[in-house]
Amino acid sequence: MATIISIETSTEVCSVALSQNGKNVWEKKNMEGQNHSTLLAPFLQEMQSYIKENNLKVDAVAVSSGPGSYTGLRIGVSTAKGLCYGMDIPLLSIDTLKVITMSALHTLNNANINDETYFCPMIDARRMEVYTAFYDKNLNQIRDTSADIIEENSYKEILDKHIVYFFGNGANKCKKTITHPNARFLDDITPLASEMCQLAEKAYNDKDFKDVAYFEPAYLKEFVAIVGKNKVLELENQK
Repeated sequence: MATIISIETSTEVCSVALSQNGKNVWEKKNMEGQNHSTLLAPFLQEMQSYIKENNLKVDAVAVSSGPGSYTGLRIGVSTAKGLCYGMDIPLLSIDTLKVITMSALHTLNNANINDETYFCPMIDARRMEVYTAFYDKNLNQIRDTSADIIEENSYKEILDKHIVYFFGNGANKCKKTITHPNARFLDDITPLASEMCQLAEKAYNDKDFKDVAYFEPAYLKEFVAIVGKNKVLELENQK
């Protein structure tokens, strides 16, 4: 029975969880915005108190690996690596889109889900672009992860043959664009560390450990720094 710390910081939500044998036994989350740099360490300190009080031995750390927020992923992965180094335990990597899909499956609780139903998690990537993939009800990936610009006929070939549930923080802006009758939208589905527990347990049992020194999140796109208008004017004046 593995005891695993899970960390999820890929979106505006910051969360951590502790699991035993794939079941969540402790969690902490904040849904109020991207304050990961100030929230994550205190959350983990609280968790350490629980671990000590219950005489638990942690076997691994799992981190949500993206795609998602560049800054959020960097904070989560660097923290996970630090814990792995400090406790001399392995690192597990869990795909963020699969974490969101797990949350959607738990929300639906198998209601009207058949083998032909697909699931499309969406993470906001600015304007009408989303990070996304497609899964079946058994979490088998049907379509590769990609950064897609959403327009009227997006995923029409899939929607013509399958009912598809869309969810995640990128799905709301797609409701008025994806109007196919087979499209379904789920609200308030977010990636949470508590949804990583079963996935992390499987990765641990499969010994799917990552290289702590060299592992990097799946950003999909390079980080682009945005320079404010005042800064641009300042630079122009310095020429």
